[in-house]
Amino acid sequence: MKLLVTGATGLIGKNLITHAKQRRISIHFLTTRKGECINSDGIKGFFWNPEQDEIDDSCFEGVDILIHLAGANISKPWTAKNKKDILESRLNGTRLLKKTLDRLKIKMNSICCAGAIGIYPDSIDDIHDENSPLSQLNFLQKITYAWEQESKALSNNSINLSIFRIGLVLTKEGGLLSKLTPPVKFFLGAAFASGKQWQSWIHIDDLSRLFFKAVDDGWEGTFNAVAPNPISQINLIKAIGKTLNRPVFLPNIPAFFLQLFLGERSLLILGSQRVSAKLILSKGFKFKFPYLHQALDDIFKKRMTI
Repeated sequence: MKLLVTGATGLIGKNLITHAKQRRISIHFLTTRKGECINSDGIKGFFWNPEQDEIDDSCFEGVDILIHLAGANISKPWTAKNKKDILESRLNGTRLLKKTLDRLKIKMNSICCAGAIGIYPDSIDDIHDENSPLSQLNFLQKITYAWEQESKALSNNSINLSIFRIGLVLTKEGGLLSKLTPPVKFFLGAAFASGKQWQSWIHIDDLSRLFFKAVDDGWEGTFNAVAPNPISQINLIKAIGKTLNRPVFLPNIPAFFLQLFLGERSLLILGSQRVSAKLILSKGFKFKFPYLHQALDDIFKKRMTI
């Protein structure tokens, strides 16, 4: 097996490559930085520039698995320019992969594409499975929907195509926890708005294992990449406090403060999606961290002992 990864320098991509190395899989990855085109220890980098429609065709040599993660970080300010970059980085990269695979007449054994649970409507009451109605009411929903549609076009370029709607990824390297942990650590932890917003999460190691489960078993279709036990935001903050031995006692921060400082981007914190993991469980995936306390213990206890 030889694997090609896009978005390899991001949080998920780095973890995925670590898991691939443990499995002794040969790895190619695409990067927009020529200085990162390394070739060592079974890992080889190749340059691409989706904005300019450039790609090194040799990245596909011997490759039978493609995991496509590349997309600009959605947490940066949503200026008009950044919103354009966030959308086009996803669409242009996916289109370039499709165009190149068509031109080279390559058919992969498996292609796995990233998506996001932000594609579902915002709700406190609903539980979303893979067949739930989708929404395009806000920017996050629009980009995730558009990205998913482009990814589906890769179905003719692979025996199996799987798309993963990824939840909040928990990791010690950054992401959500890097934003929530410092206030809790300094006794300033608090939830936002009602605190009842659902947080559908997944430990980063389980996410990488999920991708390889899909590859190994030839999964086809769309799947929610979330742990089976979502939690409300206030209980997430309290769980972080419990793991760090910090009380969480402050009142919730009103929504209008977030909307004042973050504007439209506040929906990343105020949004609520309760997402089901039943489908991936039915396909035999076994979580190493099905409960939040297990995930937080692994993440924080490891960090504290380093």
